[in-house]
Amino acid sequence: MKVWLLLGLLLVPEALENVTGQQPPKNKRPKEPGENKIKPFNKKVKPRVPKIKDRDSPDSLPKTSSIMTQVMDNGRFQKPASTLSLMAGQTLELRCKGNKIGWSYPAYLDTYKDSRLSVKQHERYGQLILVNTTAADTGEFSCWLQLCNGYICRKDEAKTGTTYIFFTEKGELFVPSSSYFDVVYLNPDRQAVVPCRVTVLSAKVTLHREFPAKEIPANGKDIVYDVKRGFVYLHPHSEHQGVVYCKAEAGGKSQISVKYQLLYVEVPSGPPSTTILASSNKVKGGDDISVLCTVLGEPDVEVEFRWIYPGQKGERPVTIQDTWRLIHRGLGHTTRISQSVITVEDFETIDAGYYICTAHNLRGQTTVATTVEFS
Repeated sequence: MKVWLLLGLLLVPEALENVTGQQPPKNKRPKEPGENKIKPFNKKVKPRVPKIKDRDSPDSLPKTSSIMTQVMDNGRFQKPASTLSLMAGQTLELRCKGNKIGWSYPAYLDTYKDSRLSVKQHERYGQLILVNTTAADTGEFSCWLQLCNGYICRKDEAKTGTTYIFFTEKGELFVPSSSYFDVVYLNPDRQAVVPCRVTVLSAKVTLHREFPAKEIPANGKDIVYDVKRGFVYLHPHSEHQGVVYCKAEAGGKSQISVKYQLLYVEVPSGPPSTTILASSNKVKGGDDISVLCTVLGEPDVEVEFRWIYPGQKGERPVTIQDTWRLIHRGLGHTTRISQSVITVEDFETIDAGYYICTAHNLRGQTTVATTVEFS
């Protein structure tokens, strides 16, 4: 027994080495005073290089998220895509987060004050509902948060939502037009659009001239097709004028659009080009006098007139009549003539003085004046 005990004690250090991988402690020299204290040292640390996924990338940069959601038939909510295709007849419900939401939608819904449309503001979101939808409702629906200070509001560009919706209706490949013949004005300094929009996103659309009959290619340089707008003339000129129409093909069916008369405009865009002329600059008492203010401008740009006249403060009775018409000046050139006439009957001394006409359009205003004297 003593022999086995002695052998066991001798084998213990070797066993420890096999199990732990460590050598048994050896005899050490006596430690000096203070030798067990931790000695200070400076550790060198390599600067951390951010991994690729940590660095700035398009995915890691802050995104502007849409505030718009679409309410589905089953009560679920989803973020609408940039374009949607829905069957006509469905009810459209859109919501946008915010306590004051502005909306835009196809303009004709406002023009005809359509009762199918309902826009409401709730405490935390704005709501748009359109029932009994038709192909004519095809277009862009947008919302944005309004930041208001008193009565002055501005659009928060970071909180918006937009979707373009195609309402597909049997027998309607084109968005219906309110007339069978439309006029498109070609101005040399801006784009012109033949607005033949479709209700089916996958439809193939081509542009055609009526006479001489031929297809007009959308080559991407002079003419391009935008499914949300129609055929866009990027650089209109007089050779483009004439009668055109569009043809759409989808699902084995085809349809012809309304016709469009393309008219070239010779008047440059800008503030109204205005002239003024009195029927006479010297008027006898008791006679009638009229002053004519005339503007030559673009066919599709409306003009408004304002008058200042001598008898205005005295509330002298006058008659003011505004009219406009289109005139064709050859080679397809078309001009809009807008006129305003002020008439004073039974001329008196109070009516003598300056007659001032101010004409204004979306691009500015022009003021002209003439003098009428009492003789």
